[in-house]
Amino acid sequence: MHIFKVFQIEAAHRLPNVPEGHKCARLHGHSFRVEIHLHGEPDPKLGWVMDFADVKAAFAPLYDQLDHRYLNDIEGLENPTSERLARWIWTRLEPSLPGLDKVVVHETCTSGASCSRNSF
Repeated sequence: MHIFKVFQIEAAHRLPNVPEGHKCARLHGHSFRVEIHLHGEPDPKLGWVMDFADVKAAFAPLYDQLDHRYLNDIEGLENPTSERLARWIWTRLEPSLPGLDKVVVHETCTSGASCSRNSF
């Protein structure tokens, strides 16, 4: 069984390593949509893989670090591409969230990146 929970993060960033003149080198912001996916067997009694409130609680410290922040100022996100943000979230969430299967970061409505156990 596969479950997921979605979070919305408002944050600013710039990409310092893109070619000169690239639009993403300028300071700008996104309404990042973050999906936390888990895999597991539903508990026979409760009927769920995990309580969604537990997923929210596990993500809360990361949400607080990211929401309404300048991502470049966060350690490990000095070049905050969607790919790096997905991996940053994965590495911090995986130890405390059993069954973590995938982290998806939507930078825009049509673009994003994902990180899973197979991404390393």
